[in-house]
Amino acid sequence: MSQKVVLAFSGGLDTSFCVKYLSEDRGMDVYSVLVDTGGFSDADLKAIEERAYSLGVKSHVTISKTDDYYQQCLKFLVFGNVLKNNTYPLSVSAERIFQAIAAAEYAREIGASAIAHGSTGAGNDQVRFDMAFRIIAPDAEVITPIRDLRLSREAEIEYLKSKGVEQEWHKSAYSINKGLWGTSVGGKETLTSDQFLPESAWPTQVTKTEPETITLTFQHGEIKGVAGETFANSVDAIRKITELAGPFGIGRDIHVGDTIIGIKGRVGFEAPAPLILIKAHHTLEKHVLGKWQLYWKEQLANWYGTMLHEGQFMDPVMRNIETFLADTQAHVSGKVHVLLAPYRFQVLGIESEHDLMSAVFGSYGEMNNAWTGDDVRGFSKIASNQVMIYEKINNQ
Repeated sequence: MSQKVVLAFSGGLDTSFCVKYLSEDRGMDVYSVLVDTGGFSDADLKAIEERAYSLGVKSHVTISKTDDYYQQCLKFLVFGNVLKNNTYPLSVSAERIFQAIAAAEYAREIGASAIAHGSTGAGNDQVRFDMAFRIIAPDAEVITPIRDLRLSREAEIEYLKSKGVEQEWHKSAYSINKGLWGTSVGGKETLTSDQFLPESAWPTQVTKTEPETITLTFQHGEIKGVAGETFANSVDAIRKITELAGPFGIGRDIHVGDTIIGIKGRVGFEAPAPLILIKAHHTLEKHVLGKWQLYWKEQLANWYGTMLHEGQFMDPVMRNIETFLADTQAHVSGKVHVLLAPYRFQVLGIESEHDLMSAVFGSYGEMNNAWTGDDVRGFSKIASNQVMIYEKINNQ
């Protein structure tokens, strides 16, 4: 009986090579799996399935994980206002770990003795896939043909031709990875430190030029309303924001960060919905949360994002941090007004019944209603005592 191997399959050159190599060179039964986390259309899914069978897989399945992806990960990135290095909303980082987990769970479900992925040895994804496979299916062999054979793109194409796979493997000038939480863009400019991506490289071109204002409605930290439309599923609200803001060219940037394997990397991305959501949510929180809630959220959320980026999503401490983040959202409800314009957006203000800027207690810099000048004078004297004593003792 042939050995059963599950292959995380995307339909691209690398995973197409893997199908032929595993099935014909190693004599394995290949069970390909595509994990949809919100970045594929129905037409995309159908085309990828047809491609898998044309290459010779024994079985192909598509596993939809979009709702789980939001419920188990993305909403916590909003709760924590997570932007890696104050820039990147972890568009690919979060997506990959969920795809890896689903592939490993499928391998365990069908009793596969091996799991494979098409990552090279140069990036973060290899670590994310390897870790998920080892944790969820520790007894399965992990096979990584592209990494292990150190293959060039040209060598893969020649191999496929020798197997009768004739296709024009066009290498576009830019690599695009589209997902629910943003689209990554890589090209020759991102391999440098001094160049920005040209206008033509961005997947969404600018077609809107007249500014418009939209209102976002949050309930306990989750986005539930966009521009007067209410959504039962926050995934649909995210897609709506992308639809409205993307044509303005909003959400474009280049992230520079530390890879898991220790080198610096640069990647372009367009993520209108995550950047608008996080900024709007954070603004609402600054009105409704206390000083120390905001402080500790920032510390723990930054660490949560780093752990997620580095493939450590399954560490139990992540569930502890998620519990904390969710608990802080009890009063994060209200409306946030956002101006959309070409290449930029601006949060205009918020409305919330939990707004702590209540005029009942006074107006900042103008009038106080809940204390007297003598109260503040006494408070200031006590609050300055420690440093005053230090200065007197040490500056005599």
